[in-house]
Amino acid sequence: MKKMINEIEDLVKEQMEGLAMAHPELKISYQPRYMWHEQSSGQVALISGGGSGHEPLHAGFIGRGMLTGACPGEIFTSPTPDQMYECGQKLNSNEGVLFFIKNYTGDVLNFETAVELLHFDGIEVGAVLIDDDVAVKDSLYTAGRRGVAGTVLVEKIVGAAADKGYNLAECETLARRINNATRSFGAALSACIVPAAGKPSFVLADNEVEFGVGIHGEPGIELSKFTNADDLVDNMFAQLADNTPYTRYHHHWDRAAGQWNDVEVTNTPFEAQQDYIVLVNGLGATPESELYGVYRRVAHNCEKAGFRIARRLVGNYCTALNMEGVSITLLKADQEMLMLWDAPVNTPALRWGC
Repeated sequence: MKKMINEIEDLVKEQMEGLAMAHPELKISYQPRYMWHEQSSGQVALISGGGSGHEPLHAGFIGRGMLTGACPGEIFTSPTPDQMYECGQKLNSNEGVLFFIKNYTGDVLNFETAVELLHFDGIEVGAVLIDDDVAVKDSLYTAGRRGVAGTVLVEKIVGAAADKGYNLAECETLARRINNATRSFGAALSACIVPAAGKPSFVLADNEVEFGVGIHGEPGIELSKFTNADDLVDNMFAQLADNTPYTRYHHHWDRAAGQWNDVEVTNTPFEAQQDYIVLVNGLGATPESELYGVYRRVAHNCEKAGFRIARRLVGNYCTALNMEGVSITLLKADQEMLMLWDAPVNTPALRWGC
């Protein structure tokens, strides 16, 4: 294995250092580990995090109009409660703190612990679970759907809302509405190599695709035969457009009572003659030219289904180290979401209108 790294145990620290050197507006805490930027006072602090290896998610999205801070774990490993807790303490304003939690068991448990600790400190804190991956209902890593590239859309839109002065409850409600209206599906042509393992996490034959792959290389629906890009995208789109009802339960933090409540959540149906935001996302080793080829076929499918593409984004935003593959995300967007999507954003990995 050849990687542009030094010692494996220093990998995340050195990458954080390099990111902050390239973008001096970002600040670093090493003990515990988190990154942030200074934002205007009187604004809800938005914090996310998770295992490293999905860059630019999450630290690359710290900045005006998106995240206030991020807590990076080791490669494909959840950050610890003390990272989230101290990051929340540091970034707390009078408007409170909101955590975005991708639905992986370790992330959920550790973020929930941090929420409770901050509550006991008297800090107004909220949390939103993101579970946009429609490929699987449960996996070795989750109870229910996984949280994947739809997280980028939540962070961008709610980041703009916080920048415009939305309060904590409004940001929380908006984030849940976005998540429920977002669906993602991924496919891998080859596996990634986790540095500590030194070998691919799975092996595919030349004519095989992991259909419904997770962003850590988790299995999807099946090993399917690869014929060409159009056939693969058509099959992925069929999964995204499927309106079969799926009801699950999310933990919602009740700030007044200081406890978690299970709340029933049901999919937002996808319908024709509605506006959609489309994200075609590379998983780390797919050439950008191929991603645009995928977008071409996604646009064809949207036109055939009567889905109006109101906004689009193509590139690497939620990766899986050096996995060759792609994910497609659709958000059924209302006018508020589109207005907030268009609002200025200034982060290392996403920037417009500034």
